[in-house]
Amino acid sequence: MTRLLDYVDPSDPCFVAAILAIIFNPLFWNVVARWEQKTRKLSRALGSPYLACYMLGGAILLLNALRSHWFTQAMQSQPRMDSLDNPTAYGAGLVLLGVGSVLVLSSFSALGFTGTFLGDYFGILKEARVTTFPFNILDNPMYWGSTANYLGWAILHASPTGLLLTVAVALVYVVAALYEEPFTAEIYRQKASQSRKSS
Repeated sequence: MTRLLDYVDPSDPCFVAAILAIIFNPLFWNVVARWEQKTRKLSRALGSPYLACYMLGGAILLLNALRSHWFTQAMQSQPRMDSLDNPTAYGAGLVLLGVGSVLVLSSFSALGFTGTFLGDYFGILKEARVTTFPFNILDNPMYWGSTANYLGWAILHASPTGLLLTVAVALVYVVAALYEEPFTAEIYRQKASQSRKSS
C-alpha cells in the first residue's frame, strides 16, 4: 500500500475532483430520495412520482458520468505503475470490465429504470423484492459491478491512482448500502404485511 501511495498526489486537482464526486454522488441521491419519501414534494411539483423518479435518475446518470470523467482525468494526470503495465494485468482488467458490465446491465434489466433509480422512495414498488439474477448470487450487484468496472479501468491504465480511487468507490458504496438496505427491506415488509391483511 505504501508503494502504491508513492505514485499518488492527493493534492492534484483532478484527484480531488474525483474524490469529491465519489463521495457526493450517493450522498446526493440518498438525501434527495429520503426527502422525497418524507415530503413527496418532487412528485407534487412535477405532477407524477414517475416523472420525479425519471428526473432523479437522469441527474444520477449525469453525476455518474462526471465522476467517471474525473476518475479518468485523475489517472491520466498521475504516473503509471510499471508492474501493472503488462498483458496479464491488461487481460485481468478486461475481465473485470466484462464482469462489472454484466452485473450492472443485468441489475438494470431486473430492476427497470424506476427500480434502479430509487423508485421505492417515490412509492413506485414492484410486487416483491427482486431475487432473480444477479440478485440471487450477490447483494447490491449494481454497486459491486460498478466497483469492478472502476477496478478494471484502473488496471487497464496501470494506474495506482485509479486503484486508490476504486477503494474509495467501494467504501462509499458499502456505506450507501448500509444506509439503503434497511429502508428497502422495511418498505417491502410493510407491503407484504398490507397484502396479507387485504387478502
